[in-house]
Amino acid sequence: QVRLLESGGGSVQAGASLRLSCLVSGGTFSRYAMGWFRQVPGQERKFVAAISVKGDTIFSSGSVRDRFVISRDNAKNTANLHMNALEPEDTAVYYCAADVRTYTPRTEDSEYDYWGQGTQVTVSA
Repeated sequence: QVRLLESGGGSVQAGASLRLSCLVSGGTFSRYAMGWFRQVPGQERKFVAAISVKGDTIFSSGSVRDRFVISRDNAKNTANLHMNALEPEDTAVYYCAADVRTYTPRTEDSEYDYWGQGTQVTVSA
């Protein structure tokens, strides 16, 4: 059973940085494309960023492209989301997800097979 565990969320002020991490166990991390999504209560889950198996292809949402960086460390079975210049609008629960069927990253949450439990990020003005 593939399991994903996010960490690194918290409460910060606008302009601060956070790094979210997603530790994957129970599978072959180096074969999974990875993605990050976020969700605000009452709204749909939205794509944030995704990275290919080798880390050579990255997609990011336009709203975070200049501020967030996705990365992965296949030796540590970990995907990271480095978030800089955080804004109150970034407040959400952040989820990592694994796509076991493709090497290239995808932006639709329905394409992902496994999900973490989520980690809360709260940004105050």
